[in-house]
Amino acid sequence: LDAVTQTVQWLEDCPLFNAGRGAVFTHEGRNELDASIMEGRTQMAGAVGGVTIVKNPILLARAVMEKSPHVMLTGRGAEQFALENGIETVSSAWFYTEERWNTLQKMLEEEKSKTGSLTHNPDYKFGTVGCVALDQSGNLAAGTSTGGMTNKRWNRLGDTPVIGAGTYADNNVCAVSCTGHGEYFIRY
Repeated sequence: LDAVTQTVQWLEDCPLFNAGRGAVFTHEGRNELDASIMEGRTQMAGAVGGVTIVKNPILLARAVMEKSPHVMLTGRGAEQFALENGIETVSSAWFYTEERWNTLQKMLEEEKSKTGSLTHNPDYKFGTVGCVALDQSGNLAAGTSTGGMTNKRWNRLGDTPVIGAGTYADNNVCAVSCTGHGEYFIRY
């Protein structure tokens, strides 16, 4: 669990990925972040969705798993839980990268001209991060973190915070961390 948490946290801090710093922008020009973590021995899990001020959503997901009676928290409630549990928060400037901002601007222009769609940008769905680990005792853990889809609207949540769709761990079966078009993972 520690290896998964630390690996995903490192990836969230790297601006090259669509998670944490470097996350994609919503239609409104915000970064809305999702993360989840699951431990395969007990099948305990924690997830957060639509957070905008949490530096490392994976740390908040783990806190939800370990310090709350719930599995998933979203939006302002998740952010309040972060503040109450000492999870580091940052201004929106922390997540900004010029490349992600330019991608959003290009997609907005394509929308205006009605010539574009999400599929015209081959990179729109790449960059979600995840980690799966197996320890020497046979315990599995998995974690996933994302900014979702560029130009998403209406507080869309994909598969990442949905346990069993974006992240899953069971010592008797397997552990997975998914990336791709979340709606399909949720459906199937």
